[in-house]
Amino acid sequence: MDFQFDWVDAFTDKIFGGNGCAVVHGGAALSNATCMAYVRETSLVECTFTGPSEVADFRVRYFLASREIPFAGHPTVATVVALHARGLIADGDLKLETQAGIIPVNVSDGRVTMTQVAPVFGAHVPAEIVAPVGALEPGDILGTPQIVSTGLPFCVTVVRDVETLAGLRLDTDAMKRYAAHVGAPDVDAMEPFWVTLSGATSHGDTFARLLLAPPSPPEDAFTGSATGAMACYLWANGLLPDREFVAEQGHGMGRPGMATVRILGSRDDIRGVEVSGQGTIVMSGQVFLPTVS
Repeated sequence: MDFQFDWVDAFTDKIFGGNGCAVVHGGAALSNATCMAYVRETSLVECTFTGPSEVADFRVRYFLASREIPFAGHPTVATVVALHARGLIADGDLKLETQAGIIPVNVSDGRVTMTQVAPVFGAHVPAEIVAPVGALEPGDILGTPQIVSTGLPFCVTVVRDVETLAGLRLDTDAMKRYAAHVGAPDVDAMEPFWVTLSGATSHGDTFARLLLAPPSPPEDAFTGSATGAMACYLWANGLLPDREFVAEQGHGMGRPGMATVRILGSRDDIRGVEVSGQGTIVMSGQVFLPTVS
């Protein structure tokens, strides 16, 4: 089967920055096995597969190398950039059908703004459980980590400074203990999302990292879904002075990414969060995807 694809770097205006995602146009009808095999073939963290929708402008499926997930941020930006470049959408508002619900998106002058759903605040996770996942001590963590979802759940974990963030190392045994604590696989929680309350550059207000377990690559360059969850956690806990800020990620990987974020609602009544970024196409072409059993 012959499909068109676009490889897009999201949350950046330059190729080889931000986070890459391959968008397979018309691939939403493919089997899970085929989609996961394609992600493994690209060595990317995530890829998307689009199709028609009866309730929105397009249906989008999101895949890791290991499974399908309900929603992801940088692949949403990448998908919309790809659709726009092919003339399938114009500037303005549109809606995407995802397993996390209908995601409103706006495209304007090359910038994609997605409105993530209102946050679901889940369990607090003791620092003693989370810290070893990143080879940290509990005292390196500020406050109590908490699982938060704006479409995909992450354990938002604030660390004391940029130096602590730079020193993170994934301990896979500790990750297994963490997963057991939060109830995986019944709870589809991703790895902890580590953030510090200063930017990687003078332009940023936060700086974050997401270390990943195999079969995914070791680290995600920019995580738009986790950025939305993180924003809600910081706002609700009084850790942000303003509802609008700039989030940075990927700088330590040589793939700097940036998003502008706006939280909708008061600290005790968050109705959603807007995450906005740019994207640029690296390559386009045809992909041949036979059925994988």
